[in-house]
Amino acid sequence: HRLNLLSHQHISTNTKIMMMRPAPILTAAWRSHIIICQTRSHFISLRRYASRRSNHNELPPYIKYGFIIPMTGLAMGSVYAYYSCLDYAPYTNRKRLICTNPKWEQEMGHKQYKELLQKFKGDILPADHHASVTVQRVGSRIAAAAQSFSAQYGQTNDTTNATTSPYTYTVVRSPEANAFVIPGNHVFVLTGLFRYAHNEDDLASVLGHEMAHNLARHAGERVSESILMTILSRLVLILDPTGILFTLLVPAQQLLVALPHSREHEVEADKIGIVLASEACYDPRSAKIVFSRMKEDGDKKSVSPPEFISTHPGYDTRLSYFDKWMPDALERYNKDGGNKCRAIREQMKRARKMAASTHNATDRRSR
Repeated sequence: HRLNLLSHQHISTNTKIMMMRPAPILTAAWRSHIIICQTRSHFISLRRYASRRSNHNELPPYIKYGFIIPMTGLAMGSVYAYYSCLDYAPYTNRKRLICTNPKWEQEMGHKQYKELLQKFKGDILPADHHASVTVQRVGSRIAAAAQSFSAQYGQTNDTTNATTSPYTYTVVRSPEANAFVIPGNHVFVLTGLFRYAHNEDDLASVLGHEMAHNLARHAGERVSESILMTILSRLVLILDPTGILFTLLVPAQQLLVALPHSREHEVEADKIGIVLASEACYDPRSAKIVFSRMKEDGDKKSVSPPEFISTHPGYDTRLSYFDKWMPDALERYNKDGGNKCRAIREQMKRARKMAASTHNATDRRSR
Protein backbone atom coordinates (compact mmCIF):
# COMPACT_ATOMS: atom_id res chain seq x y z
CA HIS A 1 0.00 0.00 0.00
CA ARG A 2 2.87 2.35 0.83
CA LEU A 3 4.53 1.60 -2.49
CA ASN A 4 1.30 2.41 -4.27
CA LEU A 5 1.08 5.74 -2.41
CA LEU A 6 4.66 6.59 -3.33
CA SER A 7 3.87 6.11 -6.97
CA HIS A 8 1.50 9.08 -6.96
CA GLN A 9 3.15 12.33 -8.09
CA HIS A 10 1.09 14.60 -5.84
CA ILE A 11 2.61 13.24 -2.65
CA SER A 12 5.35 15.50 -1.35
CA THR A 13 8.90 14.43 -0.71
CA ASN A 14 8.54 14.84 3.07
CA THR A 15 5.47 12.66 3.01
CA LYS A 16 7.38 10.04 1.05
CA ILE A 17 10.20 10.10 3.57
CA MET A 18 7.79 9.80 6.47
CA MET A 19 5.95 6.90 4.89
CA MET A 20 9.20 5.15 4.07
CA ARG A 21 10.04 5.08 7.77
CA PRO A 22 7.52 2.71 9.32
CA ALA A 23 6.86 2.62 13.00
CA PRO A 24 8.92 0.23 15.13
CA ILE A 25 5.86 -1.92 15.99
CA LEU A 26 4.99 -2.35 12.32
CA THR A 27 8.57 -3.25 11.48
CA ALA A 28 8.68 -6.06 14.06
CA ALA A 29 5.36 -7.47 12.89
CA TRP A 30 6.51 -7.30 9.33
CA ARG A 31 9.70 -9.19 10.11
CA SER A 32 7.78 -11.89 12.00
CA HIS A 33 5.49 -12.31 9.03
CA ILE A 34 8.43 -12.67 6.69
CA ILE A 35 10.09 -15.30 8.93
CA ILE A 36 6.86 -17.31 9.15
CA CYS A 37 6.40 -17.20 5.39
CA GLN A 38 9.99 -18.23 4.79
CA THR A 39 9.63 -21.14 7.25
CA ARG A 40 6.45 -22.35 5.56
CA SER A 41 8.05 -22.03 2.13
CA HIS A 42 11.10 -24.02 3.27
CA PHE A 43 8.90 -26.72 4.82
CA ILE A 44 6.85 -27.03 1.63
CA SER A 45 10.05 -27.31 -0.41
CA LEU A 46 11.31 -30.09 1.85
CA ARG A 47 8.05 -32.00 1.44
CA ARG A 48 8.18 -31.63 -2.33
CA TYR A 49 11.81 -32.81 -2.37
CA ALA A 50 10.99 -35.83 -0.22
CA SER A 51 8.02 -36.63 -2.44
CA ARG A 52 10.20 -36.45 -5.55
CA ARG A 53 12.81 -38.73 -3.89
CA SER A 54 10.19 -41.29 -2.84
CA ASN A 55 8.66 -41.34 -6.31
CA HIS A 56 12.11 -41.72 -7.80
CA ASN A 57 13.02 -44.71 -5.54
CA GLU A 58 9.71 -46.53 -5.97
CA LEU A 59 9.93 -49.68 -8.14
CA PRO A 60 8.15 -49.61 -11.47
CA PRO A 61 4.87 -51.57 -11.47
CA TYR A 62 6.08 -54.07 -14.07
CA ILE A 63 8.96 -55.09 -11.76
CA LYS A 64 6.82 -55.18 -8.62
CA TYR A 65 3.86 -57.09 -10.06
CA GLY A 66 5.58 -58.97 -12.86
CA PHE A 67 8.65 -60.29 -11.03
CA ILE A 68 8.92 -59.74 -7.28
CA ILE A 69 5.43 -60.83 -6.23
CA PRO A 70 5.34 -63.96 -8.47
CA MET A 71 8.85 -64.97 -7.38
CA THR A 72 7.95 -64.50 -3.73
CA GLY A 73 4.84 -66.63 -4.15
CA LEU A 74 6.81 -69.31 -5.98
CA ALA A 75 9.48 -69.38 -3.29
CA MET A 76 6.91 -69.67 -0.50
CA GLY A 77 5.04 -72.38 -2.40
CA SER A 78 8.27 -74.31 -2.96
CA VAL A 79 9.17 -74.17 0.73
CA TYR A 80 5.69 -75.40 1.68
CA ALA A 81 5.82 -78.21 -0.89
CA TYR A 82 9.29 -79.24 0.32
CA TYR A 83 8.29 -79.62 3.95
CA SER A 84 4.98 -81.28 3.11
CA CYS A 85 6.88 -83.93 1.08
CA LEU A 86 9.36 -84.88 3.81
CA ASP A 87 9.15 -88.51 4.85
CA TYR A 88 11.16 -91.19 6.68
CA ALA A 89 12.57 -94.31 5.08
CA PRO A 90 11.44 -97.59 6.68
CA TYR A 91 13.77 -99.28 9.17
CA THR A 92 16.62 -96.76 8.80
CA ASN A 93 14.41 -93.72 9.62
CA ARG A 94 16.40 -91.65 7.14
CA LYS A 95 14.73 -88.31 6.47
CA ARG A 96 14.14 -87.86 2.76
CA LEU A 97 12.12 -85.88 0.21
CA ILE A 98 9.49 -87.85 -1.66
CA CYS A 99 6.53 -86.22 -3.38
CA THR A 100 5.34 -88.99 -5.70
CA ASN A 101 2.33 -91.18 -5.09
CA PRO A 102 2.88 -94.96 -4.69
CA LYS A 103 0.03 -95.66 -7.10
CA TRP A 104 1.68 -93.48 -9.74
CA GLU A 105 5.01 -95.23 -9.13
CA GLN A 106 3.40 -98.62 -9.67
CA GLU A 107 1.70 -97.46 -12.87
CA MET A 108 5.04 -96.23 -14.18
CA GLY A 109 6.59 -99.57 -13.15
CA HIS A 110 3.92 -101.56 -15.00
CA LYS A 111 4.53 -99.47 -18.11
CA GLN A 112 8.29 -99.96 -17.85
CA TYR A 113 7.76 -103.69 -17.29
CA LYS A 114 5.96 -104.02 -20.62
CA GLU A 115 8.72 -102.07 -22.35
CA LEU A 116 11.40 -104.32 -20.84
CA LEU A 117 9.53 -107.45 -21.92
CA GLN A 118 9.64 -106.14 -25.48
CA LYS A 119 13.32 -105.23 -25.14
CA PHE A 120 14.34 -108.68 -23.83
CA LYS A 121 11.75 -110.56 -25.86
CA GLY A 122 14.13 -113.02 -27.52
CA ASP A 123 16.29 -113.62 -24.44
CA ILE A 124 13.73 -114.34 -21.72
CA LEU A 125 14.07 -117.86 -20.32
CA PRO A 126 10.88 -119.97 -20.10
CA ALA A 127 9.16 -120.26 -16.75
CA ASP A 128 10.07 -123.96 -16.40
CA HIS A 129 13.77 -123.33 -16.93
CA HIS A 130 15.93 -124.33 -13.97
CA ALA A 131 17.17 -120.75 -13.46
CA SER A 132 13.63 -119.35 -13.67
CA VAL A 133 12.34 -121.91 -11.17
CA THR A 134 15.16 -121.07 -8.75
CA VAL A 135 14.59 -117.33 -9.01
CA GLN A 136 10.86 -117.84 -8.52
CA ARG A 137 11.40 -120.01 -5.44
CA VAL A 138 13.95 -117.70 -3.77
CA GLY A 139 12.14 -114.54 -4.80
CA SER A 140 8.85 -115.77 -3.34
CA ARG A 141 10.42 -116.28 0.07
CA ILE A 142 12.10 -112.85 -0.05
CA ALA A 143 8.76 -111.31 -1.12
CA ALA A 144 7.02 -112.89 1.88
CA ALA A 145 9.71 -111.48 4.15
CA ALA A 146 9.25 -108.08 2.47
CA GLN A 147 5.55 -108.10 3.32
CA SER A 148 6.30 -108.88 6.97
CA PHE A 149 9.02 -106.23 7.00
CA SER A 150 6.68 -103.62 5.54
CA ALA A 151 4.00 -104.40 8.11
CA GLN A 152 6.53 -104.09 10.93
CA TYR A 153 8.58 -101.08 9.82
CA GLY A 154 6.33 -99.30 7.36
CA GLN A 155 5.50 -95.92 8.90
CA THR A 156 2.85 -94.84 6.40
CA ASN A 157 0.30 -96.53 4.21
CA ASP A 158 2.33 -95.39 1.20
CA THR A 159 5.22 -97.64 2.24
CA THR A 160 3.04 -100.72 2.78
CA ASN A 161 1.54 -100.23 -0.68
CA ALA A 162 4.91 -101.21 -2.16
CA THR A 163 4.14 -104.91 -1.49
CA THR A 164 0.47 -105.04 -2.50
CA SER A 165 1.07 -105.85 -6.19
CA PRO A 166 1.90 -109.48 -7.00
CA TYR A 167 5.54 -110.15 -7.84
CA THR A 168 6.68 -111.19 -11.30
CA TYR A 169 10.01 -112.89 -12.00
CA THR A 170 11.79 -112.62 -15.33
CA VAL A 171 15.16 -114.24 -16.06
CA VAL A 172 17.00 -112.84 -19.07
CA ARG A 173 19.86 -114.56 -20.87
CA SER A 174 22.66 -111.99 -20.79
CA PRO A 175 26.38 -111.86 -19.97
CA GLU A 176 25.74 -108.83 -17.77
CA ALA A 177 25.78 -109.55 -14.05
CA ASN A 178 22.76 -107.63 -12.83
CA ALA A 179 19.38 -107.86 -11.16
CA PHE A 180 16.79 -105.18 -10.46
CA VAL A 181 13.24 -104.71 -9.22
CA ILE A 182 11.09 -101.92 -10.66
CA PRO A 183 8.01 -100.40 -8.98
CA GLY A 184 5.05 -102.71 -9.24
CA ASN A 185 7.19 -105.58 -7.90
CA HIS A 186 8.67 -106.74 -11.20
CA VAL A 187 11.89 -108.71 -10.63
CA PHE A 188 14.47 -109.07 -13.40
CA VAL A 189 17.56 -111.27 -13.15
CA LEU A 190 20.23 -111.37 -15.84
CA THR A 191 22.00 -114.71 -16.08
CA GLY A 192 25.45 -113.12 -15.86
CA LEU A 193 24.70 -112.70 -12.15
CA PHE A 194 25.17 -116.43 -11.61
CA ARG A 195 28.91 -115.96 -12.01
CA TYR A 196 28.82 -114.48 -8.50
CA ALA A 197 25.65 -116.02 -7.03
CA HIS A 198 26.51 -119.71 -6.83
CA ASN A 199 23.68 -120.92 -4.60
CA GLU A 200 20.30 -119.85 -3.24
CA ASP A 201 21.78 -118.00 -0.27
CA ASP A 202 23.88 -115.92 -2.66
CA LEU A 203 20.89 -115.24 -4.89
CA ALA A 204 18.77 -114.30 -1.88
CA SER A 205 21.30 -111.67 -0.82
CA VAL A 206 21.07 -110.01 -4.25
CA LEU A 207 17.28 -110.23 -4.52
CA GLY A 208 16.95 -108.92 -0.97
CA HIS A 209 19.03 -105.90 -1.93
CA GLU A 210 16.95 -105.20 -5.04
CA MET A 211 13.61 -105.65 -3.27
CA ALA A 212 14.85 -103.29 -0.57
CA HIS A 213 15.12 -100.56 -3.21
CA ASN A 214 11.47 -101.13 -3.97
CA LEU A 215 10.41 -101.21 -0.32
CA ALA A 216 12.19 -97.94 0.43
CA ARG A 217 10.71 -96.34 -2.72
CA HIS A 218 14.05 -95.14 -3.96
CA ALA A 219 12.62 -94.69 -7.47
CA GLY A 220 10.10 -92.18 -6.07
CA GLU A 221 12.92 -90.34 -4.34
CA ARG A 222 14.87 -90.01 -7.58
CA VAL A 223 11.82 -88.64 -9.39
CA SER A 224 11.17 -86.17 -6.55
CA GLU A 225 14.77 -85.03 -6.63
CA SER A 226 14.52 -84.51 -10.38
CA ILE A 227 11.38 -82.37 -9.95
CA LEU A 228 13.07 -80.22 -7.32
CA MET A 229 16.16 -79.68 -9.44
CA THR A 230 14.00 -78.74 -12.44
CA ILE A 231 12.31 -76.01 -10.38
CA LEU A 232 15.65 -74.73 -9.12
CA SER A 233 17.03 -74.70 -12.65
CA ARG A 234 14.11 -72.56 -13.85
CA LEU A 235 14.63 -70.13 -11.00
CA VAL A 236 18.34 -69.87 -11.77
CA LEU A 237 17.63 -69.14 -15.42
CA ILE A 238 15.20 -66.38 -14.42
CA LEU A 239 17.72 -64.82 -12.06
CA ASP A 240 20.59 -65.20 -14.53
CA PRO A 241 19.38 -65.31 -18.15
CA THR A 242 22.99 -65.61 -19.34
CA GLY A 243 23.03 -69.24 -18.16
CA ILE A 244 26.33 -68.98 -16.30
CA LEU A 245 24.82 -70.01 -12.96
CA PHE A 246 22.93 -72.82 -14.69
CA THR A 247 26.14 -74.29 -16.11
CA LEU A 248 27.57 -74.29 -12.59
CA LEU A 249 24.41 -75.72 -11.02
CA VAL A 250 24.21 -78.89 -13.15
CA PRO A 251 27.63 -80.40 -12.26
CA ALA A 252 27.31 -79.19 -8.66
CA GLN A 253 23.95 -80.93 -8.36
CA GLN A 254 25.40 -84.18 -9.71
CA LEU A 255 28.47 -84.11 -7.51
CA LEU A 256 26.91 -82.82 -4.29
CA VAL A 257 23.34 -84.17 -4.43
CA ALA A 258 22.58 -86.88 -6.98
CA LEU A 259 25.65 -89.07 -6.56
CA PRO A 260 25.71 -88.95 -2.72
CA HIS A 261 22.00 -89.82 -2.63
CA SER A 262 22.55 -92.71 -5.03
CA ARG A 263 25.30 -94.13 -2.82
CA GLU A 264 23.08 -93.59 0.20
CA HIS A 265 20.31 -95.59 -1.47
CA GLU A 266 22.70 -98.46 -2.17
CA VAL A 267 23.89 -98.59 1.43
CA GLU A 268 20.31 -98.48 2.68
CA ALA A 269 19.31 -101.30 0.31
CA ASP A 270 22.26 -103.38 1.55
CA LYS A 271 21.14 -102.90 5.14
CA ILE A 272 17.49 -103.75 4.49
CA GLY A 273 18.46 -106.54 2.08
CA ILE A 274 20.32 -108.66 4.62
CA VAL A 275 17.38 -108.20 6.99
CA LEU A 276 15.03 -109.60 4.35
CA ALA A 277 17.39 -112.49 3.57
CA SER A 278 17.82 -113.44 7.23
CA GLU A 279 14.07 -113.20 7.89
CA ALA A 280 13.51 -115.50 4.91
CA CYS A 281 16.00 -117.96 6.49
CA TYR A 282 18.79 -117.41 3.99
CA ASP A 283 22.28 -117.04 5.38
CA PRO A 284 23.00 -113.27 5.51
CA ARG A 285 26.76 -113.92 5.40
CA SER A 286 26.35 -114.76 1.72
CA ALA A 287 25.96 -111.05 0.95
CA LYS A 288 29.55 -110.42 1.91
CA ILE A 289 30.69 -113.47 -0.09
CA VAL A 290 28.94 -112.25 -3.27
CA PHE A 291 30.37 -108.74 -3.05
CA SER A 292 33.82 -110.14 -2.30
CA ARG A 293 33.65 -112.11 -5.56
CA MET A 294 32.57 -108.98 -7.42
CA LYS A 295 35.43 -107.04 -5.87
CA GLU A 296 38.00 -109.64 -6.90
CA ASP A 297 36.65 -109.76 -10.43
CA GLY A 298 36.55 -105.97 -10.67
CA ASP A 299 40.12 -105.61 -9.46
CA LYS A 300 41.29 -107.95 -12.21
CA LYS A 301 39.48 -106.20 -15.04
CA SER A 302 39.95 -102.48 -14.49
CA VAL A 303 40.57 -99.75 -11.97
CA SER A 304 37.38 -98.56 -10.27
CA PRO A 305 36.61 -94.82 -10.34
CA PRO A 306 36.86 -92.82 -7.11
CA GLU A 307 33.89 -93.35 -4.85
CA PHE A 308 32.86 -89.67 -4.76
CA ILE A 309 32.10 -89.69 -8.52
CA SER A 310 30.39 -93.10 -8.51
CA THR A 311 26.73 -94.04 -8.14
CA HIS A 312 27.65 -96.98 -5.89
CA PRO A 313 29.86 -97.15 -2.80
CA GLY A 314 33.18 -98.88 -3.15
CA TYR A 315 33.35 -102.60 -2.42
CA ASP A 316 35.53 -102.02 0.64
CA THR A 317 32.96 -99.59 2.03
CA ARG A 318 30.12 -102.03 1.49
CA LEU A 319 32.02 -104.94 3.00
CA SER A 320 32.81 -102.89 6.10
CA TYR A 321 29.12 -102.07 6.48
CA PHE A 322 28.22 -105.77 6.23
CA ASP A 323 30.58 -106.46 9.13
CA LYS A 324 28.80 -103.77 11.13
CA TRP A 325 25.28 -105.09 10.42
CA MET A 326 26.01 -108.82 10.51
CA PRO A 327 25.44 -109.41 14.27
CA ASP A 328 21.84 -108.19 14.01
CA ALA A 329 21.24 -110.18 10.81
CA LEU A 330 22.64 -113.38 12.35
CA GLU A 331 20.49 -112.86 15.43
CA ARG A 332 17.43 -112.80 13.17
CA TYR A 333 18.67 -115.82 11.24
CA ASN A 334 19.26 -117.85 14.44
CA LYS A 335 16.06 -116.70 16.13
CA ASP A 336 14.33 -119.27 18.37
CA GLY A 337 17.61 -121.12 18.75
CA GLY A 338 17.80 -121.63 15.00
CA ASN A 339 14.86 -124.05 15.05
CA LYS A 340 12.66 -121.96 12.78
CA CYS A 341 15.19 -121.57 9.99
CA ARG A 342 16.46 -125.12 10.43
CA ALA A 343 13.03 -126.50 9.62
CA ILE A 344 12.52 -124.06 6.75
CA ARG A 345 15.88 -124.86 5.22
CA GLU A 346 14.97 -128.56 5.28
CA GLN A 347 11.82 -127.68 3.38
CA MET A 348 13.87 -125.66 0.88
CA LYS A 349 16.25 -128.58 0.43
CA ARG A 350 13.37 -130.93 -0.37
CA ALA A 351 11.93 -128.33 -2.78
CA ARG A 352 15.27 -128.09 -4.59
CA LYS A 353 15.45 -131.88 -4.98
CA MET A 354 11.91 -132.01 -6.30
CA ALA A 355 12.59 -129.16 -8.73
CA ALA A 356 15.80 -130.86 -9.93
CA SER A 357 14.03 -134.18 -10.53
CA THR A 358 11.22 -132.42 -12.40
CA HIS A 359 13.72 -130.52 -14.51
CA ASN A 360 15.63 -133.74 -15.37
CA ALA A 361 12.41 -135.49 -16.36
CA THR A 362 11.47 -132.58 -18.60
CA ASP A 363 14.88 -132.71 -20.29
CA ARG A 364 14.55 -136.44 -20.97
CA ARG A 365 11.11 -135.96 -22.52
CA SER A 366 12.37 -133.09 -24.68
CA ARG A 367 15.17 -135.29 -26.00
